[in-house]
Amino acid sequence: MAQKKSAKTSPSNPASKAGLRRLPMREFSRSLPMSLLRAREAVMRHFRSSLRDHGLTEQQWRILRALASVDAIEVTELARVAFLLGPSLSRILRDLEARHLIERRAAKADLRRGVVSISAKGLKLIEAVAPSSEAIYAAITKRYGARKLRELQNMLHELEGSLSGLQVRGD
Repeated sequence: MAQKKSAKTSPSNPASKAGLRRLPMREFSRSLPMSLLRAREAVMRHFRSSLRDHGLTEQQWRILRALASVDAIEVTELARVAFLLGPSLSRILRDLEARHLIERRAAKADLRRGVVSISAKGLKLIEAVAPSSEAIYAAITKRYGARKLRELQNMLHELEGSLSGLQVRGD
């Protein structure tokens, strides 16, 4: 566990009496990325055991869920929608293909590009996981509230949309 660094109060180091450094930015615990990560972890901790019971990792589940919503998708687009880096996606696709949960083929327009789709076995796995997943969603909804959950999802969607037009340094 990380310990707070103590700071002595002096004219050159105006720290609080509690021993916390004052930085010219918001507190670490109040940073938006950390708040989002903590919320994600709070949600995912409820899903992990169910996924493990079905022999899936979070990333594999994300891929299968994305594939279940389309007939087929190019690998580069799948990486984008599943928020996975190419090398990680390649390894995961190889594992899912070995388990016959997905099917891969070359794109007709460009044989260098790969196209992926979920297999019948993959769809059966989705159907097997769905009741547990929906029960977890129901428990979260009961605990947090349907209206608040809907508002949260709407706000997150709006945040994503509003930031998508913002220029990112280095892009």
